[in-house]
Amino acid sequence: MNDATIRIAVLDDYQKVALACADWSLLEGRAEVTIFHDHEADHDALARRLAPYDVICVMRERTPMTANLIAALPRLRLIASTGRGNASIDEAAAAARGVEVVHTNYSSTPTIEFTWAAILGLARGIADEAASVRAGAWQVGLGVELHGKTLGILGLGRIGSKVARIGQAFGMQVIAWSQNLAEETAGALGVRRVTKQELLARSDFLTIHTRLSERTRGIIGADDLAAMKPGARLINSSRGPIVDEAALVDALSHGRLAGAAIDVFDEEPLPPAHPFRTLPNVLATPHIGYVTEEMYRTFHGDTVRNVLDWLDRHSA
Repeated sequence: MNDATIRIAVLDDYQKVALACADWSLLEGRAEVTIFHDHEADHDALARRLAPYDVICVMRERTPMTANLIAALPRLRLIASTGRGNASIDEAAAAARGVEVVHTNYSSTPTIEFTWAAILGLARGIADEAASVRAGAWQVGLGVELHGKTLGILGLGRIGSKVARIGQAFGMQVIAWSQNLAEETAGALGVRRVTKQELLARSDFLTIHTRLSERTRGIIGADDLAAMKPGARLINSSRGPIVDEAALVDALSHGRLAGAAIDVFDEEPLPPAHPFRTLPNVLATPHIGYVTEEMYRTFHGDTVRNVLDWLDRHSA
């Protein structure tokens, strides 16, 4: 391999499925592809690992492409990200270095379906009951029904609106709030628009479907959690920092909430000693809301096409 060889790094292939989800052989003879299955969080170690590569393929926000990291990669020419946007890429820093950033198609379907898996898993204690059977025991708890309960939705956009429709099918009363939610938008979906205070006070299940931004970071804090029903359950499959993580740990540790289903965290992968790994009233999953075979085929297939397009444009 000579120094002119185009080298491609595919990061954070946790499940070791990247090669099976797309036809990477289309790149043979034009580039060398290296797949990394582990996650490297240390900046210096990551910079050393990625220094030889011209193209870096990132899976959503698993490895942030920060200004400091981009500056440490002299060969970098293309960042190929999955999803239609990636807030963890410093695009201004990339542009200043002449590094192109490309994205793939995306579908909300996996996250919508996962949200209901999380709600149902939390309501019926599925993880605990399954663990009991595996341990040779039997029933260990009582579930709660969804019918007649109030489903609160923070963010009634592309995902939240579909989550609302499924909640209605379960016979739930659906209410919603967000900073920009219009009465007409909610009404057209058969959802009652409420104030933030009413959303917190009335929700038996509160599910979060808003983008992470400076306006939404920490939008559910300690006072908000304290305003919720003692028997309420919170579901977050959006982004971890939307909810004050320390405040949520405190509320769950002291039984001020019945439970939480959490798929997204302030730090990912979740640190080994984090309370979410052991709290009995937490259903914690490793950011799998979008992780389906179909979505991965879209992500990796589009990534291969994006890299081929880039190679075509830069070899002409």
